[in-house]
Amino acid sequence: MEHLELFFKSIFIDNMVFATFLGMCSYLAVSKKVSTAVGLGAAVIFVLAITVPLNWLLDQYLLQEGALRWLGPEYEAYDLSFLSFIMFIATIATMVQLVEIIVEKFSPSLYNSLGIFLPLIAVNCAILGGSLFMQSREIPTLGLATTYGIGSGIGWFLAILAIAAIREKIRYSNVPAPLRGLGITFIITGLMAIGFMSFGGMLTGGDEAPKEEVETAVVKEAETSEAKELKTLANNTKVNE
Repeated sequence: MEHLELFFKSIFIDNMVFATFLGMCSYLAVSKKVSTAVGLGAAVIFVLAITVPLNWLLDQYLLQEGALRWLGPEYEAYDLSFLSFIMFIATIATMVQLVEIIVEKFSPSLYNSLGIFLPLIAVNCAILGGSLFMQSREIPTLGLATTYGIGSGIGWFLAILAIAAIREKIRYSNVPAPLRGLGITFIITGLMAIGFMSFGGMLTGGDEAPKEEVETAVVKEAETSEAKELKTLANNTKVNE
């Protein structure tokens, strides 16, 4: 249940594009055609699914304060958290290079259509944001980190796929001249972000207090009110006497 909750939350509620507006450069530049958007979105899913759990392992067993205790008690006091950015970016750059080699080998047309934006995944803030959010939210297990990475990638993929499909359709629409191009794209993105905000109520049902606690609180409140009424009645009786 925890994996499913984190998966849907990372896709809809904490969407990289619509909730935190990360990765907007690639999102706007490569979303003119659905075919290129699908290719880049799949690459982002792959990179996030690999780098987030790898960076979780680095954070747990190398970077955190006391993470080096597995080397011996004399290393327990070491804190290498200042290397987080360097290590995370190095992991991301390695995976992006691997993706670039695979795409160029098996789909040269997609490689040419993505152009410079494929290697720029290495500096895509959505990719680094996934690892940093994983670290700041203190995701406890490797499995949850993998789920979060895949969910975040799918959320970014859905965002760029949706805007690409819309941009292909609005080419045939009568858009006012000042809004053509990025103007109408920003407006559509804002409206889609508002729509995704509605998913924020999906996972709030578990925050309600249990039924027994509610009943106990009601009984205590009733007893308190009754005691106050008896005290007031006793004071009025003394005054009358």
